[in-house]
Amino acid sequence: INAEYMGTLSECLFFFAFFRMSKRAMMRIGTHSGTFHCDEALGCFMLKQLPRYADADVIRTRDAEVLKDLDIIIDVGGVYDPATHRYDHHQRGFTEVFGHGFKTKLSSAGLVYKHFGQELLGQIMALPVDHPDVMAVYLAVYKHFMEAVDGIDNGVTQYPTTEPPLYLIRTDLSCRVGALNPRWNEAGSNEDLDVRFQQAMALTGKEFLEKVDYFAKAWLPARSIVVDTLKARHSVHASGKILKLEQFCPWKEHLHQLEEEMGIAGEILYCLFEDDREHKWRIQAVSTSPSSFENRKALPAAWCGLRDDALSTESGIPGCVFVHASGFIGGNDTYEGALAMAVKALDL
Repeated sequence: INAEYMGTLSECLFFFAFFRMSKRAMMRIGTHSGTFHCDEALGCFMLKQLPRYADADVIRTRDAEVLKDLDIIIDVGGVYDPATHRYDHHQRGFTEVFGHGFKTKLSSAGLVYKHFGQELLGQIMALPVDHPDVMAVYLAVYKHFMEAVDGIDNGVTQYPTTEPPLYLIRTDLSCRVGALNPRWNEAGSNEDLDVRFQQAMALTGKEFLEKVDYFAKAWLPARSIVVDTLKARHSVHASGKILKLEQFCPWKEHLHQLEEEMGIAGEILYCLFEDDREHKWRIQAVSTSPSSFENRKALPAAWCGLRDDALSTESGIPGCVFVHASGFIGGNDTYEGALAMAVKALDL
């Protein structure tokens, strides 16, 4: 191969690489100009985490002639059409929701998450898009983070009541993004607003990634422990109504959700786990819902408020430590003792 050919080949490869980089840089994300909100800031951030939009410019305008040539548009334009990557939610007749049992109307952030969220989470978690763990985190992040952004942007009240709130909360993510806009008596050029919008993208993106990190690295492992615990419940007691956590983790929310998924809603009555400080065992009654103080079956009333020898005498079980006055939790020196308390409580 002669030097002239090699020179020509090198030039071709250079221009091909330059063309590819230029083509990628030509991708443009459109959203509206002027005062910005949490939903489009977060939507733009999520899009820019995807490889095909990573180098895209964010164009903030309401000019229809400019918008029509952009690759993807969110929160402006009056069109929702995934086929052409138009994701507005302001137009009359728009009723799109996330699905999976959620009923809150979507904002532009919710639309981006609905259509690109699984891909983004698969990328972050280094798992295939259709992996069950990706779906579990996808639903959890929507429930615990994204839905509030949708609800606030669309003016959906959190509680269906006409009573005024007893106090205001103005520290949610949407409020903090709103505070990045110029104040009413501050001058704000388009250039200044664009800089502030980048700050809003960074703020919303940081919190989004923190939520994803928590659900992928803390929430999901806890869910896996509860799944294994439920599968082993009949080895703890033939009734299947008593759980034994081999490793303590936040279990209540997972338990209620997994019971529904497994078709055994309401069956589990007690959960046993080791106290990681005193290394004694706890027996906790399962509540009727994750946020409820009402139990499916509290520990026996005759045990409530008793401690140590008095409790062991009353229950006939050695090693008892306490039972709370409300009967929601108790303790024993050993696992065998805690299990005996649970078994006896089933029949009392």
